[in-house]
Amino acid sequence: MRIDVHAHFWTDEYLDMLVGLGHTDTDTQRNMGAGDGKELDARLRLMDRTGVDMQVLSAAPQMPYGVDRQQAVAAARFVNDQYAAVVARHPGRFLAFASTPMPHLEESLAETARALDELGMAGVAMNTSIIGRALVEPGFASILADLDGRGAVLYLHPAGNSACSPLISNYRLTWMAGAPIEDTISVMQLITHGIPLRYPNIRIINSHLGGALPMLLQRADNQYRWETPDAPELPSKVARMMWYDTVGHGHLPALRAAIDSFGADRLLLGTDFPYENDAVFARAVDYINDPTVSPHDARAILETNAEQLLRLSSVNHVIREPAH
Repeated sequence: MRIDVHAHFWTDEYLDMLVGLGHTDTDTQRNMGAGDGKELDARLRLMDRTGVDMQVLSAAPQMPYGVDRQQAVAAARFVNDQYAAVVARHPGRFLAFASTPMPHLEESLAETARALDELGMAGVAMNTSIIGRALVEPGFASILADLDGRGAVLYLHPAGNSACSPLISNYRLTWMAGAPIEDTISVMQLITHGIPLRYPNIRIINSHLGGALPMLLQRADNQYRWETPDAPELPSKVARMMWYDTVGHGHLPALRAAIDSFGADRLLLGTDFPYENDAVFARAVDYINDPTVSPHDARAILETNAEQLLRLSSVNHVIREPAH
């Protein structure tokens, strides 16, 4: 089964709720083909043309994060119910990662329980930073401990905040350069704080080939002892305890660097739909089958790795539409 783990779905109704939470960047997600109805039908046709059997939907980077607790909870419940309904209408074509109303911890724990236990969702999606705060901060330990106890999948996606740097945002580089920098920073924070070692049961998926990490692993191994002496293990070893999607915009050198750095068994097909659509979507799938990638590695990346990670091969995963 060919599974795309990096695909987005938003409706205007959900994005309007985020505007109420204070989000100012929802316009870029509208009218892109990521909605319901005819847009969802067109997505399914595109998946069929490119041989993508299933997508795992996520709301990132437009997560229901905000200061207003009540509005954040309402938005999280809304989008999770919406995703569960889409998955239930199209069995075998979609799974979904749940959204949580961060930074509100008790409410996020409650929504995680509802989404995973009641709705049967495939894991939890979070942005690489929570309203400018790093996920590795001690204040978020209860979230990680809960996911670890559940053996849950945690999918991480850039927030689109330019890594909090005006050198990125002021020069209109938020997504071209800022997003992969966010990925890189987030993964290195996870590594230097030993998160995969402290919470070994969380199955962490990082976006966009881990940003620049494939090019930086040896540098990190060489320098971490004097810069982050409390890091518990060699960065390259911890990096290989996580997974990475293949959203690299069809750039083969980046894909090959990730295969060489992490191993093909740690890579999962990702398309970044709807940002990669039509011919670009097809290229996001097809470049995995380039002759420079062995057929064994290509099949693992396109099919078996995600099946095993999401535990689809031995478990009949059921999504339950919310009761009304």
